[in-house]
This record gives sequence, C-alpha cells and structure tokens, in this order.
Amino acid sequence: MSNPACPICSMEDVLARDDRYECSTCGHEWEREQSEEALEAEGARTVKDAVGNVLADGDTVTLIKDLKLRGSSDVLKQGTKVKNIRLVDGDHEIDCKIDGTPMALKAMFVRKA
Repeated sequence: MSNPACPICSMEDVLARDDRYECSTCGHEWEREQSEEALEAEGARTVKDAVGNVLADGDTVTLIKDLKLRGSSDVLKQGTKVKNIRLVDGDHEIDCKIDGTPMALKAMFVRKA
C-alpha cells in the first residue's frame, strides 16, 4: 500500500511514521486515522488579495506597489505581473518566480489579474 499524497502541497513524497504521515516537501504532518473530511478542512484556507479576491494556486497576480528587495538595492515595480503563483502557509502567503528568481510575497501587496 502506498502512502497518500500530502493534503497541503499534493506531493507524493510522504514519509510514514508510527502514528502519522509527514510530507518531506512542505513538512506538513497529519495523523494516520484522520478522515478525508478533516484533511480537506485543514487544507482549505483562503488567501485574499488586496481588494478581497480569493487567490488560488496557478493564478496570475499584479503588484500594487513598489517593493524593495531585502538584501539588495533592487525594487520590484508596481504593475509587475507574476504568473503561476503557489499559496503557502506562513507570513508570506505566495511563493512565485519573478524573472527566474524565487520570491515570497504577501497577499496584501498583490491584485488578481
């Protein structure tokens, strides 16, 4: 019997522990006995952009203000389009790539395109 896919990131590289599963990609842990309804409820989070639109994985968003990059003198300009976002848990809700560089953005600085 194979391990189930992670309910958070949907990746298949899940480690089986004594009484739980652990995703080696995102680090999410869940109980083996947990029902499907509980997994769906735990994975169901809503992330909203600056104007209240609900964001989903794969959406395209636009920056609503200039953002300084930490540790650099570069700036991400207002109006920059970001394609194929991925929603994650944490302080910065969006993982994406801008010009090939991985970035983490806060949803309050983007608008759904």
